[in-house]
Amino acid sequence: MTISSGSQVLIVAFRVDASLTIGTGHVMRCLTLADALRERGAECHFLCREHPGHLIEAIRSRGFQVDTLPMSPESMAPEEVSPLAHAAWLGASWQEDARQSRAILEGLAPDWLVVDHYALDRRWEETVLPPGCRLLVIDDLADREHGCDVLLDQNLGRQAEDYVGLVSEHCTRLIGPHYALLRPEFARLRETSLDRRATPRLKQLLITMGGIDKDNATGAVLDALRQFQLPQDCRISVVMGGNAPWLAQVKDQAAMMPWPTEVAVNVTDMAERMARADLAIGAAGSTSWERCCLGLPTLVVVLAENQWNGAKALSATGAAILVGEVADISTRLPPVLRKSASPASLAMLDQATSAVTDGRGSDHVVEAMVLLTQDGANDG
Repeated sequence: MTISSGSQVLIVAFRVDASLTIGTGHVMRCLTLADALRERGAECHFLCREHPGHLIEAIRSRGFQVDTLPMSPESMAPEEVSPLAHAAWLGASWQEDARQSRAILEGLAPDWLVVDHYALDRRWEETVLPPGCRLLVIDDLADREHGCDVLLDQNLGRQAEDYVGLVSEHCTRLIGPHYALLRPEFARLRETSLDRRATPRLKQLLITMGGIDKDNATGAVLDALRQFQLPQDCRISVVMGGNAPWLAQVKDQAAMMPWPTEVAVNVTDMAERMARADLAIGAAGSTSWERCCLGLPTLVVVLAENQWNGAKALSATGAAILVGEVADISTRLPPVLRKSASPASLAMLDQATSAVTDGRGSDHVVEAMVLLTQDGANDG
């Protein structure tokens, strides 16, 4: 089904950032949604601030137009104190960001605006949203009000009731990993990945701590693995982003590991790597849903405060084993690994993990946008 606004191509704008503090996950899931929308005929544009560690060129390399919002000392001065916990992530006051974004959106005249940013709330949305434009907000926190038509929270353990009072009663709430924004290759590889786990054995270990890993959780994991006797024929694969500040040090560590250890940078085949892996040690962020889709048993590490709820929910359902924070890796990872590396433990983790999501969340989200777009066209 093609998504369109009357006889015109549907225009969708995304307001999202990446940085050394924010990480890369918000941009990556918006790119996944943009790809799915483009497959339906929509035209997608991005608005991104030029934070250190931004992914603006990566977005452009995917064929999307990006309008940049500059970093400047003047833009950091707040015009009023923001009550939002992540206000500093914006790199500007919300009022300045709203003025800059509105100027771009007025010329673009989008049919939909997608906002994925912990530093933005109803005040920004009502200031920026063009007339006749629908709003989809992607959130994980349920800690602020939104004036949106659609609210997407893909986290396990989240309930629609968590947004009562934060969105209008008419807002469509898409809640849980059923709506997780995964690239289509994850769903395509799901059956193959699950089939190869019928007889689990730890031969391939995947370490993935996000694109930035500012606290060097990867290095802590490599150090801790030396305290555990992995199978002699085990191979280790480390995946990092090109902007990761500890990349060079991790490469040096990898070269000294007792087992063959590769460090892959800016990979484009993550689904294939996960499908080949027997166990992952990974961040408790949005890549959790990728691992779940492929039934990949995982030991999760919390890299940011907002990851705790998701990590605990995964642990409670048996879909992952919680190691703790970065500071816990050296003491807790070896004993956790001893308990989870047996074939029986891997099989139990695989079964619970694969039940979380089938990997088709992007299709479900686009379908919801299609229906609302069509309803608006019919009302017109």
